[in-house]
Amino acid sequence: MKIAIMQPYLFPYIGYFQLVNAVDKFVFYDDVNFIKQGWINRNNILLNGEKLLFSFPVEKISSFKKINEVKVNRELFNRKKKKFLKTLALSYKKAPFYNEVTNLVSLILNSDFEYISDYSNKSIIKALEYLNINTEIISSSNIYKNDYLKSTARVLDICQKEDAKIYINFFGGRNLYRKSEFKKSNIDLLFLRSGKIMYRQFGGRFISNLSIIDILMFNSKSKIKEMLNNYELS
Repeated sequence: MKIAIMQPYLFPYIGYFQLVNAVDKFVFYDDVNFIKQGWINRNNILLNGEKLLFSFPVEKISSFKKINEVKVNRELFNRKKKKFLKTLALSYKKAPFYNEVTNLVSLILNSDFEYISDYSNKSIIKALEYLNINTEIISSSNIYKNDYLKSTARVLDICQKEDAKIYINFFGGRNLYRKSEFKKSNIDLLFLRSGKIMYRQFGGRFISNLSIIDILMFNSKSKIKEMLNNYELS
């Protein structure tokens, strides 16, 4: 059993989907603290050849609130949704997969959720369904009840409860986790590093690491499947 654990991000970049695709079970780590200026409620798309940050409004948050406790600001969210869909039309109307992807984004944003984590979760799950990726997805808040544990101890507890033999994290996780600590529990810790991913946008300078929305707009499902396997584990 290969497992990965990550906070649910809103329309995350391709590396997130590589991580999901690399494992048998993926855990939305939704009962950890919501980090301001993180990626739970925002990401980047392309507009006029430049990176544009979009963000969906949430109610007042504090460093003590968990991701799954943060509510959307309904009035502002609805306004932002309309504006965002107009921005997608302005930016991507001539993209080859505009209609399919816009319908997908609209379906997600038109959901009547109270919490931002539900929108983030759904943005990932619906993209996975679109790409025919069948990794099992679960939420940490629904199952493990181990938020009294911290950092490595908590991740190890989840791995042990799932009887996982391999835990995969992003390459940047080398600063957080040590292979020796996982080995004590008979779990192999691997780090995923994405390969170079480029594709044609609108013929100008390529802008990398945008939301999955950008990749879906410009690439076929088969091409994206190739991108999902463009990584190394170490």
